[in-house]
Amino acid sequence: MPLLVKRHRWPTRLWHWVNAATMLVMLMSGLMIFNAHPRLYWGDYGANSDKAWLQIGSRGDKGLLVLGRERFETTGVLGLWKDSAGIERRRAFPGWATIPTSYSLADARLWHFFFAWILVGSALLFFAASIVNGHFRKDLLPRRHELGLRHLWSDIVAHARLRFPRGEAAKRYGILQKIAYLSVIALLLPVIILTGLTMSPAMNAAWPWLLELFGGRQSARSIHFLCAAGLVAFFIVHIAMVILAGPFNEIRSMVTGWYKLPEERA
Repeated sequence: MPLLVKRHRWPTRLWHWVNAATMLVMLMSGLMIFNAHPRLYWGDYGANSDKAWLQIGSRGDKGLLVLGRERFETTGVLGLWKDSAGIERRRAFPGWATIPTSYSLADARLWHFFFAWILVGSALLFFAASIVNGHFRKDLLPRRHELGLRHLWSDIVAHARLRFPRGEAAKRYGILQKIAYLSVIALLLPVIILTGLTMSPAMNAAWPWLLELFGGRQSARSIHFLCAAGLVAFFIVHIAMVILAGPFNEIRSMVTGWYKLPEERA
């Protein structure tokens, strides 16, 4: 008989959904902010005449992504695309991927900064709750034996073969899940918040060490963009794993906390 177990505490479930909505809005408004100057640099300064390591634009009738010395044609997707009315637009990211959909740097900043406060506030509450209820210690921190190469390789092979844990093993996060979640919670989110603060002139005056830490405002902007790309990659893999593992059971556990343990293989 299928066994239902309590898998996620309410602070984890609440933060998961708040974070999902917040990050989606911040990502889309961030792409609109990027559209104002679709080039990335390293160091303190960057302008059109400086060498960019990444730029998205158009030339003639082609959209282009330039990454270092490499050029990729992106007509119809990036740099040159048509809006819902069929009008050709020359902006880095298309309207369906941005907030707002029509070009407005001022509105995009309002959306981005407002949800940034929600991101920071909810993350602090989640961290505090996870320390108090033991979520970090019990569920996320890897055990010593899990970090062994044999154990890591075994989990990689199991995921590659889509052999997900069953029975008692399904009650706990696997080592790849722990590494992925900790990479987001302890690395990507803190860095993306700090690099965002580094791009603020007011914060530069208050905390000049942030500029030194990230090697300048343009470097901070590049790292901010790369961390956002890392979060997008995590979301894609996360959603794919939810679908492959059984979306109804996975989503129910993140809404109600109750998870149906898959039966052991015969």
